[in-house]
Amino acid sequence: MAGCTCRCRQGVLKFIQSLRRLVFGTLTKDKIDDELEMTMVCHRPEGLEQLEAQTNFTKRELQILYRGFKNECPSGVVNEETFKHIYAQFFPHGDASTYAHYLFNAFDTTNNGSIKFEEFVMGLSTLLRGTMREKLEWTFHLYDINNDGYINREEMTEIVRAIYDMMGKYTYPALKGDVPKQHVDAFFQKMDKNKAGVVTLEEFIVACQEDEMMMRSMQLFENVM
Repeated sequence: MAGCTCRCRQGVLKFIQSLRRLVFGTLTKDKIDDELEMTMVCHRPEGLEQLEAQTNFTKRELQILYRGFKNECPSGVVNEETFKHIYAQFFPHGDASTYAHYLFNAFDTTNNGSIKFEEFVMGLSTLLRGTMREKLEWTFHLYDINNDGYINREEMTEIVRAIYDMMGKYTYPALKGDVPKQHVDAFFQKMDKNKAGVVTLEEFIVACQEDEMMMRSMQLFENVM
């Protein structure tokens, strides 16, 4: 069982590296054909046409994504432990486990403790090829930990602290314990226009669109991909 989990973890990491080339256009047509041949499996995702309509990926791209996902992780799902190990590879100098936990929950839209291919692709489509509003809506739901439709100070502090932990001491050598709180206070001052103590989706989107620095700070996941 442990060997299977390790293989899945290594396979998905390799798959994500191929995904980066696919998304950013560095897979040539011949290379795409090679990928299709190398990752051919007997299964085909149901509703491929529906996924094409629901995402910003072409049918050809979805075939590549599915075959790679299924070939490298035959169970067809990724659990949180595997996801955390994969994500940790991108941040070797910090502790990415907490942020990966929240990111996993954002992808796991059915809240069943695993990410299916459909959930994975829908999230990637939004983060990598969605409109700015779609990306901000997705990010809002990441910060809205308890899914009540608002972001409170505790939730934002949790995410911001997790981001600092993930980036590690080499990125923030002089980081003090109260810095995440200071950043949250600054965010709330700009976002919480009516001083209600919580941030709504519209407040979040408007504030990010009006502040370039804030916009960049909300797009960490894209930098990883």
